[in-house]
Amino acid sequence: MSVHSQASRPLRPRRGGSDPRLGRRELLAREVGTITKPHGGRIRVALAFPNTYFVGMSNLGLQTVYSLFNADDRVVCERVFLPAGAQRAGGRPSEPLVTLESGTPVRDFDVFAFSVSFEWDYVNVVAMLRMAGLEPRAARRTRHDPLVVIGGAITFVNPEPLAPFADLIAAGEGEQLVPAIVDTIAEYGQHDREALLEALSLKRGCYVPALYEPVYDGPGRIAAIEPRPGTAAPPIVRKAAVRATDDLDPPFTRVFTPDTELGSRLLIEVVRGCANLCRFCWAGYNYLPVRPFPLDRILGIAEAARPHASRVGLVSIALCDHPQIVPMLEALVGMGYGVSPASLRLDDLTEPIVQLLREGGERSITIAPETGSDRLRRVINKTVTSEQIIEKADLIFRMGIENLKLYYMIGLPSETDEDLVAIRDLTLAIRDRMLEHARRRGRMGRLVASVNPLVPKPSTTYQWLPMTPAREIDLRVARLRKLVAGIDNVYFNIKSERHSFYQGLLSLGDRRIADVIEHVQQNGGDWRSALAATGIDADAWLYRDRTADPFLPWQIIDGAQKTEFFRSELEKSARAEWTLPRRQAPVPAGSV
Repeated sequence: MSVHSQASRPLRPRRGGSDPRLGRRELLAREVGTITKPHGGRIRVALAFPNTYFVGMSNLGLQTVYSLFNADDRVVCERVFLPAGAQRAGGRPSEPLVTLESGTPVRDFDVFAFSVSFEWDYVNVVAMLRMAGLEPRAARRTRHDPLVVIGGAITFVNPEPLAPFADLIAAGEGEQLVPAIVDTIAEYGQHDREALLEALSLKRGCYVPALYEPVYDGPGRIAAIEPRPGTAAPPIVRKAAVRATDDLDPPFTRVFTPDTELGSRLLIEVVRGCANLCRFCWAGYNYLPVRPFPLDRILGIAEAARPHASRVGLVSIALCDHPQIVPMLEALVGMGYGVSPASLRLDDLTEPIVQLLREGGERSITIAPETGSDRLRRVINKTVTSEQIIEKADLIFRMGIENLKLYYMIGLPSETDEDLVAIRDLTLAIRDRMLEHARRRGRMGRLVASVNPLVPKPSTTYQWLPMTPAREIDLRVARLRKLVAGIDNVYFNIKSERHSFYQGLLSLGDRRIADVIEHVQQNGGDWRSALAATGIDADAWLYRDRTADPFLPWQIIDGAQKTEFFRSELEKSARAEWTLPRRQAPVPAGSV
């Protein structure tokens, strides 16, 4: 179950957190908006974020699904998080895993639901199942155990690495999925687990892995995922999504707490989807069509939350796709909010927008040139030029924003050394604009460039492409480090190949990768050892061209974008040809 809650890069959440000495009661005492209900006669749902409270309580998807479950009087939903200090460690805790609200052991609930946003948290899913006293593998659990439901944005992009651990994969948007799941459980109950799962498999977005059999075709290859004989499971599971947001409250922070990564900040999703269709971006494709939330509802939520928050975070893939972004910013600043956007698309930045962000107290903005050269931006369908990027950077600094964060990628299709040099040159040109305005103000800002190797993502144009070989990435990283060494007032954070290697395996894998996940959880986080123990040749999944494969593991979920469209985009990428943004694109027939 997913509600969009981050921009296009699902990065590993930073560690840290609230004081680990704070117990359950102390954390609850510091919250505003906690929902508590008596358990008697209700469907009991333990909702887990597979990371710490500090990280999880900043996740808008978790907050929204918590609210959606509890909006139904038939349900009591309580939260559960990875205990502090237990991240990616093997073994079992001395005490059972319990929920935050009532301290009830998770294994006593009817449903154990996970909201998963990051590939790196897959290991924590297994850890929390063990901590709850449950068998990680669904096939080894019984009807006396909670129904294990795994949802979140990551799982409807490619659910297969987590499929062996789930009774149900909830593929799509929570607003559609939660009512359907609750209705089905209320009708069938828990005693006849087989009948319940069969009924759930007929609901849109509900994927029951036990009702399907993968047909493998060698290492890294899968020929099909077929419904088991005698079941009513559909051959393809269609992602669940809302058609329109006109009559829908936007997802927003329901529970405020200071003990979280973003502090007591109001998060509101203002627009779902992105029109630009960058060829590497899974979120851009999977959240189509573009659906803005009503301005009056956004502002009503913000007004009601003002006693609890002084800053508002506007959540979206592309903030400026909201047709009323300027009046929205004006109203929020007028309420006294500091305003923080998740990320801003360069081609939509205007002077009024930057001015309003500055008036709202923003001192830092994030933009994503992705690469340094115009040619390579045409390859990836980033529809902006270096000249425009420099102009927008000048606008940002001229309006008083002091700090700028840049996102770049390396390992892109057709990348050459000239493209690496172009990253340096573009960054230097942006730095020059920063210095020019800083001298006038008498105060220096900071330019931070984050560089990540490309991981070809499922359900994108690049889903068939192999990752750039590890040695080549290492050489490009070394080359880029040398190019940018000694540049004053610029900090480059360049991620290694090792980080992308294992993320790629989790992104592109099938059910066989579950063995690796389970071993990593048991051995305390040693991925290399887990690969050796399971006999998995990761290269077969990562460094192989898949364009001739008849089936890809994530195609068990129909995300509405068709194979023919992606192949057409791949051909355009090879020709370095743009596809124009789909701001006015109609909803594809049958897509939601």
